[in-house]
Amino acid sequence: MRILAYRYQEVSAVAHQALPETDPLTTAEQVYTDRALPSEPDYRPERDRLLADLQTTPADLVLVEDLAALGNDPAEVHHWVQQLEATGARIVSLSGDPVDLPSLLQGADLTTQQRRRRLRQGHARNRLQALPPPGKAPYGYRRGQGRYLIDRATAPVVTALVNEFLLYGSLRGAVRFIDGKWGKRISVSTGRRWLTHPVYRGDLQYQDGQVLRDTHAAIISREEAAQIDRLLRRNRPLPPRTAGAPRSLAGLVTCQDCGQPLTVSKSAPKNTPRGQGKTYLYLRPSGCPRTPRCKAIPYDDALNCIVADICRVLPQAVAQLSARAVAGAPAPGTQLQGQIDAKEAVLAQLPGLEEAGILDAETAALRRYKLRGEVSVLHQRLAQLPPVNLQELSQSVSIPQFWLDLSEAERRFFFREFIRNIQILRQGDNWQVELVLVF
Repeated sequence: MRILAYRYQEVSAVAHQALPETDPLTTAEQVYTDRALPSEPDYRPERDRLLADLQTTPADLVLVEDLAALGNDPAEVHHWVQQLEATGARIVSLSGDPVDLPSLLQGADLTTQQRRRRLRQGHARNRLQALPPPGKAPYGYRRGQGRYLIDRATAPVVTALVNEFLLYGSLRGAVRFIDGKWGKRISVSTGRRWLTHPVYRGDLQYQDGQVLRDTHAAIISREEAAQIDRLLRRNRPLPPRTAGAPRSLAGLVTCQDCGQPLTVSKSAPKNTPRGQGKTYLYLRPSGCPRTPRCKAIPYDDALNCIVADICRVLPQAVAQLSARAVAGAPAPGTQLQGQIDAKEAVLAQLPGLEEAGILDAETAALRRYKLRGEVSVLHQRLAQLPPVNLQELSQSVSIPQFWLDLSEAERRFFFREFIRNIQILRQGDNWQVELVLVF
């Protein structure tokens, strides 16, 4: 019968204790001994050599002083018992503990579950204290003082993306901009996450979906965040590449007769060398099923007609909104702000209730956490409403010269701020526009 043995000596045992004279492991043909290294507890070369020897020359028995000598936790012990027994050897623990693989596996599972439970409890306590969630700090921030602090080395990249998107309304264009200027290459989905994630607006978002406001310094202000949300919402129904198209009417105009969107196309006079002479822009229905096809419309004529129509229609629409508010119908913003004020009043009462002993610290913290989450939801709904200064803004944009002095990118931004869709109504060779506003 071939017998091998394995011993794992702790640092204290190596330094202060001598091996007993009647060592039961001396009956083995060979004893594989690992000595603990405080810096590398997983470094056990003799254990690996034991397994290699067993695979080459099998043994009948493997003696160990204690099953715990085979690993640092139940899962590792279970793994090594399986590896050694797979060579055909029987593991014998001299401490008297039976080698029971199901029990080892159950112990490993129990240890893992307890560790996960302790982590969840710790994360829950951190949430109640409005501490950042575990993991690496988001790009643009660093950890410090129990919260996120702005990283002055990377935050300017996020700020540049935000400013570029607000200026031109194109997410893909903003991503290309920071790649060219800052050398930071990110995907479009990452750029969208920078624009929309609550952490860049000074809020914390946890795994349960709860958002707490004003927990750290923001890179994106509340006004910028509201504008970003409106722009992304306006661009969502448009084709992906239309959001950053160079022409302001791209993606907004639809032919009512055939139901097809009108795309911007260029044409040049015949017999003109390429790159020379004047080019003409037209709005053409893409994929028109009619025969004959719906005619193209000169781009400049359509633009002038739309500008004249928006200068006429927008002040009337804003006046109707104001008249409904005066007539007694509460504005959505007023309702939401009232709900926010009511919940913040309850939040202000919690410290007094805790001092009076009506609420204990845990109950007050849980109630505060839930109320702050509800306030965040209401603020998000409030930010999605049209601008609060709509009355003043409508007076400025009702002047035709305001629109004509803008660049195409600036005009595209304002068009999508107020217009949901533009319908082209045809009557023979004549046509007219019908605007569908966002409010």
